[in-house]
Amino acid sequence: MDLGFGPEFDDFRAEVKQFLADNWPPADGDVKSKDNERRFVRAAIDQGYLHRAIPQRFGGSDQAPDISRAEIIREEFTRARAPSGRIAGTGKLVVPTLLEWGSEEQCAEFIPPTLTGEIRWAQGFSEPNAGSDLASLRTKAELVGDQWVINGQKIWSTGADRATHMFMLVRTEPDAGKHDGISYLLVDLRQPGVTVRPLQQMTRLPEFCEVFFDNATAPAANLVGERGKGWNVTRSTLKHERSGVGGLTWSLSMMRDLLKLARETQRDGRAAIEDPKIRTELAAIDGELMSLTYSTYRATSHAVHDRDVGSFATMPKIYMTNLAQRIGKLARDIAGDDFLDMSGPGKKWIERFMISLSMSIAGGTSNIQRNLIAERSLGLPRDARGASK
Repeated sequence: MDLGFGPEFDDFRAEVKQFLADNWPPADGDVKSKDNERRFVRAAIDQGYLHRAIPQRFGGSDQAPDISRAEIIREEFTRARAPSGRIAGTGKLVVPTLLEWGSEEQCAEFIPPTLTGEIRWAQGFSEPNAGSDLASLRTKAELVGDQWVINGQKIWSTGADRATHMFMLVRTEPDAGKHDGISYLLVDLRQPGVTVRPLQQMTRLPEFCEVFFDNATAPAANLVGERGKGWNVTRSTLKHERSGVGGLTWSLSMMRDLLKLARETQRDGRAAIEDPKIRTELAAIDGELMSLTYSTYRATSHAVHDRDVGSFATMPKIYMTNLAQRIGKLARDIAGDDFLDMSGPGKKWIERFMISLSMSIAGGTSNIQRNLIAERSLGLPRDARGASK
């Protein structure tokens, strides 16, 4: 079986390789320079390699959908360790949401600086009493003249201490039903009335934050979609979030590092990868990863050709969650006592292991995902409590 792309794509791969050879690493060799990275990303966009689905008027390269070319670009950029143009933080969620729901003016104002990293986004959905039950949120926004005045609190906002803006849910019609009266708002965090407090995690990293709004404001024009209909917009963002959590790049990177760890770690005088039990688990994980990879290719191909992807759309997030946890557990077993040393070589894997656990919650809890698969994909009845509502 030939799983390659075929000879018609060989010329394109050679073209991508030549572009990378000419443009990366930068002439001065400083691969960590943000200016060098931005220049490279801009050149790659102009060449049509990055941000292919985003219109040129919004800073993208506006290419026709082509799953084969997109995968060749990903492979070659990864091999060259070149910047992928990946949108920082949760900006990767707001950009497709704006393309789907935003006005022309909103897209023109917010998407280009998001692609270049000038705007960094935080997500303002969860609240202390509205986590999985997102529709219970209480943060309110009142329209005063041409400004929304915002009061309330958000929590678990990843990277909010480094963000410039937040896309958030606010209750604009307090007397409406639970899922009604919620609006989707874009807010500048660099203003009086906004307080951001990082939260220390068990990994010792302050990845999450709580954010307080005390008469903070946002222009009336920053409302995305219809007033009071933000729940529909939110579903689009959550769809992209679950797709991101179920993406391949992170898992493929983890698998490469796991193989490296197994080859370099010595156990009883031999490399851990020579242990039959370790090899068996590595093979099983690699098989699952290949299954996810080619299922994702198939689903993407269906989507490009406007065909229904079926029940697969609900599955990658929970599949990737389970796979990441399995990788983390095997890394723990291979590293042994080194896994406990936060200052040593096990530090990276401890963080990854903890992140894999949090993936059961991020983007919709695994139990909620199982309910979605059961009810929407398999047609099973809702539980008694759900059916009685």
